Amino acid sequence: MDYKTPSSVGGWGAILYSLKQGKRAGGLWPLFKALYSKNACKSCALGMGGLKGGMRDEKGAFPAVCNKSFLAQASDMQRTVPEDFFDRYDNATLSSWSSRDLENSGRLNHPLICEEGQSRYTKISWEEAMDRLSQTLKKTPSDRTFFYASGRSSNEAGFLLQLFARIYGTNNVNNCSYYCHQASGEGMAQSLGAGTATIKLEDLDGADLIFLIGSNPPSNHPRFMKTLLDARRRGGKVIVVNPAREPGLVNFSVPSDLRSLLFGSEIASEYVQPHIGGDIAFMKGVAKALFQLSQSVPEAIQNSFIEEATENFLDYRHDIETTSWEDIEFNSGVPRKLIESVAQQYASAKNVVFAWAMGITHHSHGVQNVQSIVNLALLRGMVGKSNAGLLPLRGHSNVQGIGSIGFTPTLKQAILDNLQSGYQISLPTLKGMDTLSCMESALSDQIDFAWNLGGNLYGSNPDSGLSQESLSKIGCVLYMNTTLNQGHFRGRGKTTLILPVLPRDEEPEPTTQESMFSFVRLSKGGPIRYPGPKSEVKIIAEIAKRVLPPGSINWDELSHTGHIRQMIGDIVPGFDKIKFIDKTKEEFHIKGRALHEAKFPRPNGKASFKIFPIPEQIKTETDQKNIFRMMTVRSEGQFNTVVYDLDDKYRGVNTRNAVLMNADDIAAFGLTENCRVKVSNATGKMTNLKLLAFPIKSGNVMMYYPEANALVPRGDYDKKSRTPSFKSVAVTIEKEY
Repeated sequence: MDYKTPSSVGGWGAILYSLKQGKRAGGLWPLFKALYSKNACKSCALGMGGLKGGMRDEKGAFPAVCNKSFLAQASDMQRTVPEDFFDRYDNATLSSWSSRDLENSGRLNHPLICEEGQSRYTKISWEEAMDRLSQTLKKTPSDRTFFYASGRSSNEAGFLLQLFARIYGTNNVNNCSYYCHQASGEGMAQSLGAGTATIKLEDLDGADLIFLIGSNPPSNHPRFMKTLLDARRRGGKVIVVNPAREPGLVNFSVPSDLRSLLFGSEIASEYVQPHIGGDIAFMKGVAKALFQLSQSVPEAIQNSFIEEATENFLDYRHDIETTSWEDIEFNSGVPRKLIESVAQQYASAKNVVFAWAMGITHHSHGVQNVQSIVNLALLRGMVGKSNAGLLPLRGHSNVQGIGSIGFTPTLKQAILDNLQSGYQISLPTLKGMDTLSCMESALSDQIDFAWNLGGNLYGSNPDSGLSQESLSKIGCVLYMNTTLNQGHFRGRGKTTLILPVLPRDEEPEPTTQESMFSFVRLSKGGPIRYPGPKSEVKIIAEIAKRVLPPGSINWDELSHTGHIRQMIGDIVPGFDKIKFIDKTKEEFHIKGRALHEAKFPRPNGKASFKIFPIPEQIKTETDQKNIFRMMTVRSEGQFNTVVYDLDDKYRGVNTRNAVLMNADDIAAFGLTENCRVKVSNATGKMTNLKLLAFPIKSGNVMMYYPEANALVPRGDYDKKSRTPSFKSVAVTIEKEY
């Protein structure tokens, strides 16, 4: 069976696709003008824009832009939702619409409400909406509420809402990172004492080897492809570790590079395809090969670094040496010879960066996956120096910033102490609930109010059916969004309010965002395109003023972002420069984040090797031949839960209702490509799915997120990070017709 995947992706196709967004945005010139404004990119946390100007990265390189940037910007420039939209369509109808169709319905420009027993949303005034929310919050016990933020909002809005929530009386404050990179933060913090990238963007320029593990940047971080291309051109290597052989990681045409645009570029110098969930076994294999190699090549293990800067090494070495090659090969699915080749390439490299995404974190052993990467980096001293280190490839443009400023269940002690002493306030001490715990509490009728600052909480959750049931039990659910999404209809509470908000390039005052490299940018804002939407900061401050009794916090002042930044600079360690960023025009790296010296922010100053067994694999639990490991994936035509295009051009797939399977598996199980199959497990069932051949490791399959969330069990999650196992799901596949 011949694979029909593209031989090269990106290039002219990406350019043309981006230019097509001009029609949606009201013309190419307005779209380019918006992208060139001094506002941070609305797409991934790789970051661009800000005071350096649109389409420039942290180093000032131009053009730093991708099709994701065009899509996100065009979304905010599209027409408004038609005046009679909710007269024509009820909730039952809109619940059946795809994410793409809802996204394309237009910009929200009126507050909306749907009360218990009503079949559709109706418009209400801003005054009525604010009054309803204020009265609801006043009569709701704070411990029966939760506050959730996505990564689209600003640092100022996030800080203000978490401050309100805590003074209101709850620590049930969480964000979307619990469903993406929380395992990265937890794993790195336990091993190193730091939970963010250990490098700056410019460190990548000196790397001669980049490991790309469990990530597909052509679809999710397109501008990172230029980084990988540059590494290859200067003679470096890129080792890709991914169960699926993604066409864009084999050959990619970088639109901003003329030679690459015309002829394409080889990206992966080595492509390793482990089983889904086989990463720990694979990385233990690389470590085992390094130990063996060090007998003849001493520099394969950096003993002086290990002795001076780490702990727990001897126990780790014993664990690796007593793990058999048989177990490593069986559980990883990678031959010993290939593992040894990877180890040899790693041993010969001078500066190595390990980059990963949710293919690593979305497992019940996600934290251990991350720590396996850290262990490998420590073996060769590739943390704690320039041009080498660890890079979690984070998703939304300010997801890291939302966590940095305290939108988490537990405040860092320094932030808590500074808030209480600086403003004479007493904050709650009860343990706050993470995102998954809030959904579990809602299912148990323990939540009366939920505030969603952006995002699509329904679409982000495992077990879609259970998520809809959980949210439906909440007394009042508030959404603050720019466009419609499935959560507004499948994630309704008994009463649901939708408030239309301004995107960052329409904010009346400057706001800030943080990239995955811990670089804080200033977005200048700009003119409002449509009457109706309001600033997130103004909304939060107004509700806080109405709900809370007078105190030491001046909510009128905090309706202005400059005053919020003053407070952040006083309260949050490392953010001193944010206080005057709108005056100094000095964007900055957060102090202490980049680890360029072999001193780690743990009590003894040393990094720690972590030890754990190889996790059991799904296929070993049963001998039924139609049981597969399934991972959910995103397409080139989407960003997070937002689907812009039903086609996945980078994989050559023209439908999202599909199962992507190895061609040999299709033949071995008596199936045929393009036949219709049913996929099921104890969590859910999906029918009438198109079976397609794709170069994925035998025994493994891929399906599209968020649609396949219907199959992801809520109870299967990483116990340390509480991150659901979106990429390690046992499913049964049966032919329908």
